[in-house]
Amino acid sequence: MAEHYKPFKYKPWEMSLEQRFQEVFPPYSQREAMQEANRCLYCFDAPCIVACPTHIDIPTFIKKIATDNVRGSARTILESNLLGATCSRVCPVEELCEGACVLAHDHKPITIGRLQRYSMDYASSHKIKFFEPGKANGYKIAIVGSGPAGLSCAGELAKLGFDITVFEKKKWGGGLDTYGIVVFREPVEVSLSEVKMIEDMGVKFKFNHAIGEQVTFQQLVDEYDAVFVSVGLGNVPSMEIPGEDLDGVLDGLDFIEETKTEALSTIKYGQRVCIIGAGNTGIDCATIARRLGSQRVMIVYRRSEAEMPAYPFEYEFAMREGVNFMFLTNPVEVIGKDGKVVALRCQRMDLGEPDASQRRKPVAVPDSEFDIPCDMVITAIGQKKLSNVVDALVKLGVHTDRGYILVEDGTNRTAHPKIFAGGDCIRNKGEASTVMAVEDGKIAARGIAKKFAIQLEEVKQGAKG
Repeated sequence: MAEHYKPFKYKPWEMSLEQRFQEVFPPYSQREAMQEANRCLYCFDAPCIVACPTHIDIPTFIKKIATDNVRGSARTILESNLLGATCSRVCPVEELCEGACVLAHDHKPITIGRLQRYSMDYASSHKIKFFEPGKANGYKIAIVGSGPAGLSCAGELAKLGFDITVFEKKKWGGGLDTYGIVVFREPVEVSLSEVKMIEDMGVKFKFNHAIGEQVTFQQLVDEYDAVFVSVGLGNVPSMEIPGEDLDGVLDGLDFIEETKTEALSTIKYGQRVCIIGAGNTGIDCATIARRLGSQRVMIVYRRSEAEMPAYPFEYEFAMREGVNFMFLTNPVEVIGKDGKVVALRCQRMDLGEPDASQRRKPVAVPDSEFDIPCDMVITAIGQKKLSNVVDALVKLGVHTDRGYILVEDGTNRTAHPKIFAGGDCIRNKGEASTVMAVEDGKIAARGIAKKFAIQLEEVKQGAKG
């Protein structure tokens, strides 16, 4: 198992509830960080840089740690990725930079994620401010959504002198980094400190402002010179099976959010919990339930282990936490008694031909229904597209594909000349992740800057004439 996800040894009688939800790894000490940094070969044509979606100069930031220039290391990271603190904790480094490390084949790869966290924690604890707002250029940009794509775009544009206002429907910024990542992977304070860093760069935030309620896209297009849409996706969709309205059936994202916003001692959990869905959200919900104190946690998935969307290291992490898996099993009904969940009725499945996702399609086995006794069911079967947002954009001329916003490669501009987009709301193919959203924000910032740089040049030429 990759070191980044050291297994939790489930012995609740030996630790408090708060201890169970501490970060999986303690931070590196100075000595540990320098020792690990000195293992790096500082490759000239480093594959880790290529594997990083935001193209952080990884050998350089590691070299600076080795020479005890941690401030310089943090700056190197932030110049490429303003959300370096979050990404150091939540990036699937086993699949990206660490997976590409030249030492991964014959030795142990450099723990790039933990070294990045060391630099980011140093900068945060020393309250170092790396960037100032650029000289005002006279252009106003609206950003809808303060998740990683929105924050990245806002920060990059602020450095160029744009007047930025971020509209966020919730009371806190950060999007899923704040609300949807389990606390033992990223404490909420880390995400909120990044929001504060962007705010300190001159970016204005309007919280509790939802599209269609406090503000409309038409108003933003009329008032601002450009709009960047980074609304992410919505809650878990309905399973459309009987009994899902019973007491004890929860939305997986809501379950995770509780651990970020509420006291752990107040969170309700079942003793026998069924999680529906084997993606990374399902894994997170299962490990939360175990750490809260659930005696038995079962992940139910309609396909086989080979088709499950969760990363392999997440799967192994969950198994080491004591989570059970039941593959080729499809829920057909939540059974209740006196309005509360008592069992999950399921049907055995077999695999047929590949579907549009290139995974073999599950096919029901006749007369194979059975019940799994449980007192809580948590759904984690993906996220709904924000149809109200998409419909409003379509009316303005934005093109979409299966509910996702279509953008131009290289600029992330939509079919509307003033509207750009990024993050999960454009991810109609490939994997969605925080680091990809950060890069989307950078791409859009460059596209917006290019758009107005051309206009500024035309203004200059007109003045000369």
